[in-house]
Amino acid sequence: MKVYEFGNDENLAIMLLPGTCCHWKNNFSRVIDLLAEDFFVVCVSYDGFDETEKTEFRDMLTEVAKIEDYIKQRFNGKIHAVYGCSLGGSFVGLMVQRKKIHMEHGILGSSDLDQATRLIAVVQTNLIVLLFYGILHCGRIPRFLRKYMLKKCGEEYTKNVLYMMGLGGVDMSFVTKKSMKNQFYTDLITKLEDNIEVPNTTIHCLYAAKMGEQYKNRYEQHFIRPHIIQHGLLHEELLLCEPNKWIEIVKHCIL
Repeated sequence: MKVYEFGNDENLAIMLLPGTCCHWKNNFSRVIDLLAEDFFVVCVSYDGFDETEKTEFRDMLTEVAKIEDYIKQRFNGKIHAVYGCSLGGSFVGLMVQRKKIHMEHGILGSSDLDQATRLIAVVQTNLIVLLFYGILHCGRIPRFLRKYMLKKCGEEYTKNVLYMMGLGGVDMSFVTKKSMKNQFYTDLITKLEDNIEVPNTTIHCLYAAKMGEQYKNRYEQHFIRPHIIQHGLLHEELLLCEPNKWIEIVKHCIL
């Protein structure tokens, strides 16, 4: 795991955690410089998903412990804010739940917080990796899937989602199938508790209403009194398509 730092380290720190099978640059390139104007930005690059390392993603708990160790060493165990994009929101929840470090603000970006039995997780992982591995390694998306996304989500959103997955951004062909499987599978089976609450920690949830109300219900299930910011958008559409508005909302949450 590597961490990339931007801006003045005397400013309040915000950590950015990428989504599923995402490269940190593809995920956050639109907002890092904007955030760095006011914050010290630290962006995590997971094991198995950084081209400068020969590593593989092992499991969620191993990775969260590494993130916590970085916060302990760099910030004496206390960080102002952590933003988790999609899968990254699971890491936010786990860190708050484990109480090994302290964050004043945890932000979940359209995180689905899916959990499953081991059997169902195996089936789902094999199906998803079958699709994603081809996209990352061949650099193209199946025609039927592109056509479906364009019809359902529109051209701009589709283009930005594919960029985040490495189509046009940083080449992700170095990612192994094992890293992908381990990330998908262990995210599904790593339990996030209900009614999580830590004194002096506020959980903010950017709820994309087009995902479905069940995701809002999950935020309220896992966290006591989460601050839910609802938008009639698709999964992480705010980050992908409206970076300036995303910046405004994040600043409003953590300042």
